[in-house]
Amino acid sequence: MEEHYGHIVEMLVRKKGYSISEIARLTHVNRRSVYNWFNQKYLKTEIIYRIGCILKHDFSVEFPNLFTKEEFQEVHNYKEPDSDDPIFWELPTHHVWKDRYIALLEEYNKLLLNYTKINEYFDQQKVEVVNDNQ
Repeated sequence: MEEHYGHIVEMLVRKKGYSISEIARLTHVNRRSVYNWFNQKYLKTEIIYRIGCILKHDFSVEFPNLFTKEEFQEVHNYKEPDSDDPIFWELPTHHVWKDRYIALLEEYNKLLLNYTKINEYFDQQKVEVVNDNQ
């Protein structure tokens, strides 16, 4: 059976006692993005690495085909950047913007569905009123 990267990462996040909000805050994305990561079968290595740094976990154990032990040598020394640190304010990479765009599209689709349902309801009411008047 093939590995589902998102589920493996999610299991370790929860096992280490981190909340979704905390992971979102520390990775500078919204909660929806974190949930989307957990649902992806294949995650980008930089996402897994960032989460590994936050969790202080060596993901080379779970993903030996993606990482080496040496890549996670510095994980235990990882410190969250200060809000005064310029890197803290660095713009997120393109995948973060893609996740935000997808979340926005999902919300837009929900609004369109609701709008369509409301229009159908009122159209049905008009038909009933016309039929009652005849």
